[in-house]
Amino acid sequence: MLSTQFLIMTNIPSVDLADFLSDDPSRKQKFINEIGKAYEDIGFVALKNHFLSDQLVENLYSEVEKFFKLPVETKKGYERPEIGGQRGYVSFGKEHAKGKKEGDLKEFWHFGQAVAPDANIEENYPENVIVKELPDFNKIGMEAYRMLEKTGIYVLRALSLHIGIDEHYFDHWASNGNSILRPIHYPPITSEPDNAVRAGAHGDINLITLLMGASAPGLQVQNRQGEWLDAIAQEDELVINVGDMLQRHTNNKLKSTIHRVVNPPRELWHTSRYSIPFFLHPRSDMKLDCLEECVDENNPKQHDDITAGDFLHQRLVEIGLIKK
Repeated sequence: MLSTQFLIMTNIPSVDLADFLSDDPSRKQKFINEIGKAYEDIGFVALKNHFLSDQLVENLYSEVEKFFKLPVETKKGYERPEIGGQRGYVSFGKEHAKGKKEGDLKEFWHFGQAVAPDANIEENYPENVIVKELPDFNKIGMEAYRMLEKTGIYVLRALSLHIGIDEHYFDHWASNGNSILRPIHYPPITSEPDNAVRAGAHGDINLITLLMGASAPGLQVQNRQGEWLDAIAQEDELVINVGDMLQRHTNNKLKSTIHRVVNPPRELWHTSRYSIPFFLHPRSDMKLDCLEECVDENNPKQHDDITAGDFLHQRLVEIGLIKK
């Protein structure tokens, strides 16, 4: 049972993308200041006025619930272990947090990048897996993918200005990048978990993660004092956090916050939880070397040079999705 003695009920900072998109320089700067402070402090924000419509979110959750209710054998037919589960279905208990041996209490699906023929990109991404039983599943999933990718690029533009680099620095790397949309199902808990939780404490691998409102509470983030906070956002907001790649690239200026999904109280064990994060990854050949704007005598270089592709592979091994 997870200790609740350090749990604090709080809302994470809320920012409005309409400020950044406005023609008013003071509103744009207000957004940059607010999101920059939040990411240097706790590493999480709630974002309103993003590009996902309520109807698209509703349609996506409907399709996702239908998929996870398919028979287990049907779902397992969509597993792709030969590519580390980067596309298609990943079954219950396969993934675990870095440094933890117990599998997380979840199953999930991966939608990945579908590059336009005229994109002039050398990278070969795996094909997305098509679910034959649900004719709208892939179409709606990729619509959401595009809107989240678009939102994420604007967030990265604001962060670029915050750390003092060109506003469009990340555009090339994030457009047609190796991003993943991951619908997750946390099934009802049927017996006493053996030290397992719905998602163990971890930092995300990627640049930033965009999370639409989950179907039930459970997400907690850890602040700098080691206290666990409930990450509470409004229904129309996305929760967006910094991942390990961006922390590394900014030489720890922007913080990748440790977070977890805790098991519900025993009286709610019979309930499912659905969650749909979008992991915004750059193209694999992006260098994650510490930006010179983020290195000085008070904050010397803290990470070795590595590409995004090599870093991703290293982490997929650590969390059990790729075997050594």
